[in-house]
Amino acid sequence: MKIMTAALALSLAAGSVRASVVTKDVDYEQNGVKLRGYLAYDDAKVKDGKIPGVLVVHEWWGLNDYVKQRAVQLANLGYVAFALDMYGAGVLAADPKEAGQLAGQFKDKSLMAVRAQAGLDQLLATGLVDPAKVAAIGYCFGGSTVQALAYSGAPLAGIVSFHGGLTPASADAAARNKAKFLICHGALDPSSKQEQIDAFLKSMNEGKIDYRFVIYAGAYHAFTNPESDANAERFPAMKGFVGYSPSADHRSWQDMQDFFGEIFAPAKG
Repeated sequence: MKIMTAALALSLAAGSVRASVVTKDVDYEQNGVKLRGYLAYDDAKVKDGKIPGVLVVHEWWGLNDYVKQRAVQLANLGYVAFALDMYGAGVLAADPKEAGQLAGQFKDKSLMAVRAQAGLDQLLATGLVDPAKVAAIGYCFGGSTVQALAYSGAPLAGIVSFHGGLTPASADAAARNKAKFLICHGALDPSSKQEQIDAFLKSMNEGKIDYRFVIYAGAYHAFTNPESDANAERFPAMKGFVGYSPSADHRSWQDMQDFFGEIFAPAKG
């Protein structure tokens, strides 16, 4: 959304003024489309060599302050984080209809993975990241995006989808995939019917993809975003569909950290 809440503003400001945290906009292009991502890292952490990196993909609203805050949080955890831009520099949706149109241009198209790869390329181009220790996380639309990126064969150690759409893996996609999956799903999320969940899990099993599918009690769609309740009030079509869950937000973020601890662990001798 174009309007940033006071809580997010304070969080971003706090992250930016920490002595060792660097944040910056990064302009780049994909097939002539001008894009602007957001890089965040702890300067003290990269002085001794390359460290793990995390690609962050926004919700259908676009690269707004919410996802930038997530990048800062990741930097504070010791990762180089790059929040990519799927829509174009400065492009943000003002309402669900516009968001649907912006996200819809990628539905069932290879452009989703290609555009995401352009962001991954920027993360790797920083020279700060160990290319063997890279993950991608995404929210809602972004969750679907990181799945598509993994299915393309991108060099990812793992992906985390927070309340993302569930895209079953075809046999070819599973064969290309190099990533472990963590799927964080709300128990009350109406965006995925049980048959869709079953089809997704069936494809994971048949494709022999290493995955965890975690369900959070009482959580609706967009359960990690503190603005979800306000969005449900502002836009009638979203009422009963989205909702913020502090417990699911906290638990899924901790589950992500545990997952990173596994996929980024030093190789055993």
